[in-house]
Amino acid sequence: MHKRFTELSTPLVADACVRLGVPLRAAPAGILPVVPGHRVAGRALPVRHYGSVDVFLEAFTTHAAPGDVLVIDNEGREDEACVGDLAVLEAKVTGLAGVVVWGLHRDTADLVEIGMPVFSYGAHAPGPVRLDPRGPEALRTARFGAHTVGADDAVFADDDGVLFVAADRVDAVLDTAETIFRTERNQARRIRAGETLRDQTRFDEYLRRRAEDPEYTFRQHLRRIGGAIEE
Repeated sequence: MHKRFTELSTPLVADACVRLGVPLRAAPAGILPVVPGHRVAGRALPVRHYGSVDVFLEAFTTHAAPGDVLVIDNEGREDEACVGDLAVLEAKVTGLAGVVVWGLHRDTADLVEIGMPVFSYGAHAPGPVRLDPRGPEALRTARFGAHTVGADDAVFADDDGVLFVAADRVDAVLDTAETIFRTERNQARRIRAGETLRDQTRFDEYLRRRAEDPEYTFRQHLRRIGGAIEE
């Protein structure tokens, strides 16, 4: 999965989900890698944070597999960082591929040195001072914005954001993303060679058809001619 994602991007994966009718589950806007350019893809390892690092250590001990991506539900809190250098270093030596956090991180300089892809909504110096009661879903699922993520999901993350895709749809989504990628790269090559995108998409033809049928959409037109720029 990670190897196939190397030449792709989360926008391409998102477009593939739309084209296939796969639920589009994106992390709330604003999540970024601690190190720009980092990317990761792998099976989700979900945890819910209640104020203590022990839930991460238990997940590493009982549920983790090499290549997993730790998905941390800290309810999007902005008053504490829930993950730092020690937890991320432990994730790395456990064999995980990366970490995505619905919340904040700290120890930025150390995370950069560790080099593991970490995605969060920003840095914050204070760690948790609370210790909330642990719920039964602590190691089963993680909430991430409006979405619930489980071990039967895959995670894709890069500079454009984080997406969650059901594991049983990943191959089809990546196949479609690769098709869109090839189409768009060819379109870009032709633009650079002097053939405008309007010419490639037969935009004049689209305008004529829309004049005849106001319900005819550009997306329908692209599907009919094999374009890919909107999905």
